[in-house]
Amino acid sequence: MLFYQVGEFFQNLAVNRSRRSIAELMDIRPDYANLKDGDDIKIVSPEDVLIGEYIIVKPGEKVPLDGVVVEGKSMVDTSALTGESVPREVEVGNEVYGGFINKNGLLTIEVKKEFGESTVSRILELVENASSRKAPTEQFITKFARIYTPIVVVAALALAIIPPLVVQGATFSDWIYRALVFLVISCPCALVVSIPLGFFGGIGGASKNGILIKGGNYLEALNNVDTVIFDKTGTLTKGVFKVTEIKAVQNISNDELLMYAAYAENYSNHPIAQSIVEAYGKEIDKGVIEAHEELPGLGLKVNVKGKEIFAGNAKLMAEKEIAIEENDDLGTIVYIAIDGSYAGSIIISDEIKKDSEKLVSDLKALGVKKTVMLTGDNKKVGDKVGKQLGLDVVYSELLPDQKVEKLELLYNQKSTKGRIVFVGDGINDAPVLARADVGVAMGGLGSDAAIEAADVVLMTDEPSKLITAIKISKRTRSIVLQNIVLAFVVKGIVLILGAGGLATMWEAVFADVGVALIAVLNAMRVMNTKNL
Repeated sequence: MLFYQVGEFFQNLAVNRSRRSIAELMDIRPDYANLKDGDDIKIVSPEDVLIGEYIIVKPGEKVPLDGVVVEGKSMVDTSALTGESVPREVEVGNEVYGGFINKNGLLTIEVKKEFGESTVSRILELVENASSRKAPTEQFITKFARIYTPIVVVAALALAIIPPLVVQGATFSDWIYRALVFLVISCPCALVVSIPLGFFGGIGGASKNGILIKGGNYLEALNNVDTVIFDKTGTLTKGVFKVTEIKAVQNISNDELLMYAAYAENYSNHPIAQSIVEAYGKEIDKGVIEAHEELPGLGLKVNVKGKEIFAGNAKLMAEKEIAIEENDDLGTIVYIAIDGSYAGSIIISDEIKKDSEKLVSDLKALGVKKTVMLTGDNKKVGDKVGKQLGLDVVYSELLPDQKVEKLELLYNQKSTKGRIVFVGDGINDAPVLARADVGVAMGGLGSDAAIEAADVVLMTDEPSKLITAIKISKRTRSIVLQNIVLAFVVKGIVLILGAGGLATMWEAVFADVGVALIAVLNAMRVMNTKNL
């Protein structure tokens, strides 16, 4: 019993330490907020602070709520949310999020979200709910334990009762002892405790690297990735567009063409539209903009100063039967038509992220068979990006519904056990994110849409985080399988010895608590992600 109690103590210690490590890892919930009330500062609960109120964050304190810096300058530690070790500088006008740690300066922040809707609350809720989505391996072990336990109890009873009644010279005391040994050995603790803990640790280790995984099922799915599909803009490229050339025709100047384009794009949130407005650089009189209409996958239609403006891609011009001058320039081309006549084009260029350049080779090294890019951009730009990154397949000039069609096509081409991962920005590709086996949204920090839409959220804009997530998944799976093999082999051997009367209670306790302890300690290795 002493050995049993010692084993139980160390097992509980290991489990509690593992859970505490994850709790500390996600301990980003602020305890209080310094609310500015006139010339006074009140210490209040973050839940009591309203949108539009001002809070003070002193050096060393956690930023309690999402907001914008209105006074002060400082370095902030974002590692709890993003996994980035290098502090980030913030100043007036910069957004900050709950969970950041203020390193040196004094900051005054205008609150933009209530605590319940803040980034830190959503992340904590996500991590707390992650354990409810069990991986197939966890589900199997749970079902196995439900069937296995009553069978073992019945077998132990049979072992205690039948041999003394059937075998000549057998005693009840001897066979009851063997049955008890058999019963202790058969306890499935090593599996029931260590396997969920392994997946829980994997989710915690991923969180430490700025990767939020919404459940063990998604963590395990990343272990069998067959095909990875990328959106282009904002995922493989920076999504920071700049107007590089303006080509006006008819009797208008480049400045006039840019003006009409900026007015037309003013209400759009698309990065391309924002780059045109930024290039225009002047104040826009919204009173002259009428009948704004988005045309998904094509562009938009709007009335500006009494003129009908179409701004979009070549498909839009073809649909409206407007003859255009084909443009061979590399980049995204926005064609402009005024009152049914072609007026010119604006060329906008994007830049590939440095982080994307090694991505494909790293994915191939991890066993991914196919890499695909889906983009609404023109074929020339899509092919250029695909060639530069070494992607296997590029589908260009796609409307949102056509992206889902291409995804269905890829499902028919993958292996039976293979999984398809889609990586996007979590905003414009909700149907594809939902249809993929694992939807991965990038740049989740500050993006409610990304956190809601995806199964996995990369808190920064680094595609390489996907590599880290897959490595954590494979390591988790490997350690879980080690524990399963360890438990079955050791228990199987000692069970046979126990039934034959060759194993004592000491060996039985080791086969139960000792193996469980070893399995739990092994599962804790999942959280160490430094060398991935």
